[in-house]
Amino acid sequence: MLDAKKVKLGMAPIGWTNDDMPDLGAENSFCQCVSEMALAGFAGTEVGGKYPTDPVVLKKALDLRGLKVCNQWFSSFLISKDFEETAAAFEKATDFLQAMGAHVIGVSEQSWSLQGQIDHPILEGKYVMNDEEWDLLTDGLNRLGQIARAKDIQLTYHHHMGTVVQTEEEIDRFMDSVDPQLVKLLFDSGHLSFCGVDPVPVLRRYADRIGHVHLKDLRMAVRKKAVEGNWSFLKSVREGVFTVPGDGDVDFTSIFDILEESGYEGWVVVEAEQDPAKADPLEYAMKARKYIAEKTGL
Repeated sequence: MLDAKKVKLGMAPIGWTNDDMPDLGAENSFCQCVSEMALAGFAGTEVGGKYPTDPVVLKKALDLRGLKVCNQWFSSFLISKDFEETAAAFEKATDFLQAMGAHVIGVSEQSWSLQGQIDHPILEGKYVMNDEEWDLLTDGLNRLGQIARAKDIQLTYHHHMGTVVQTEEEIDRFMDSVDPQLVKLLFDSGHLSFCGVDPVPVLRRYADRIGHVHLKDLRMAVRKKAVEGNWSFLKSVREGVFTVPGDGDVDFTSIFDILEESGYEGWVVVEAEQDPAKADPLEYAMKARKYIAEKTGL
């Protein structure tokens, strides 16, 4: 069982509206999204594209529903643009999170990412960094981590399908290269499973360096179709490759056991992008909440 005094449960808005494919959930409003999160029993939310950008407005809306911001995605371009350009955007993002009382930012390097390319097979032709680019990425993240730490925010890095840090080998090299105090890992069970990696050994190896957790389940039967059909990441999402914990094939029992054994403190967040026309967001949020309560006691 996880300690409710140390571990908090959040929900990502991507099940209501997909920022990468805005037609998915275009009909779902910000108010509906956060109201249903609260109704389903979640305590936190990540920030979506429909959320108010004024911290005062957003905080009032979340306070009314008993929610807090737990994280926000940040796209870095450390290997393809000047550091100063990414740093300026990062300063704004962390200022916003600081105003919201949040303590985590999730960074993903998006230089030459395949994740948003609707026609490119997600498991083919991913960009591979050379040694110089590895140094640019890890040194740049360490510098961003210092900016975040000055605002009491932890930089966590989100390994992601179609990006330069996707595979187990890339995660290992990444973790060997960054400053463990400045850069933590955002562990995502779904992305590891999609790229063909068992997430359990990865979590066990880096349990004491995890700064944020995405609980994302994977339907292996759909992944098989994605591989055989050379689907893009976005097509795979549309076809239902991801789902909420307990509805797919990821070994969450072992994941929860490792988090408990390691004394993890922080947010665990259900992040399962689906087509809301096929997977009603409230229904699936409640399904996830029930499963997590049964498995962890949260």
